[in-house]
Amino acid sequence: MISECEEHGYYREESCPICGEKGRFIMSDYEVEKMGRTMAGILRHGKFGLAMDDMGFVAIQDIVDTVSDLNPRMKWLRPYHVEALVETDPKGRYQLLGHKVRATYGHTIKLDLRLPTDGIPAALFYPSSPEERDIILETGILPSDRAMVHLSATYADAVRAGTVRVDDPVILEVDTAACAAAGYPIGRAAKTVYLCDRVPPACVTVAVPPAVSAAPVKDNGGND
Repeated sequence: MISECEEHGYYREESCPICGEKGRFIMSDYEVEKMGRTMAGILRHGKFGLAMDDMGFVAIQDIVDTVSDLNPRMKWLRPYHVEALVETDPKGRYQLLGHKVRATYGHTIKLDLRLPTDGIPAALFYPSSPEERDIILETGILPSDRAMVHLSATYADAVRAGTVRVDDPVILEVDTAACAAAGYPIGRAAKTVYLCDRVPPACVTVAVPPAVSAAPVKDNGGND
């Protein structure tokens, strides 16, 4: 559910996380889910053929008009509903620019996203299946069902992304400086997602799982 606090803006909790006040209702969980899927279709895959610029931005009003026309039960939809969904998205899947919005990653259509390339971590991660591992180490990482290669910020993020496709993904590590030096700069798309056109094989290795901290030994006073 999305609500709005008069003082602190939109939020997705029971009450404003800053002041604790119960805000104005904006959208239910069902409406957020339904609208999120529709926006993904429009902004990631070009569904419904809405006008989109070369960076992937679409006018919010065009989205509102299209959704309202297709679904009479959503005649209540207004631009601020889209803005509320974008501003509270926990994964940073969207970006606002004036009265336009775009998806930050997940595209199947080729765009010039012009993502920021500063402050990229030295290493990023990519999940593969055991069968794909040796092929990727030989040929590098290429886009598959998306327009660009998607890399994860951490080993754990890559595991979560990989388990959508396979039960026990093999996590690969990408040397981001080497990748950029090879002519494939990496851009920051969202909180944990980075994009590039491809990753050459020389920049990919099998990642070492992070060490798991040992559980602290309970002190029982020396009376083992």
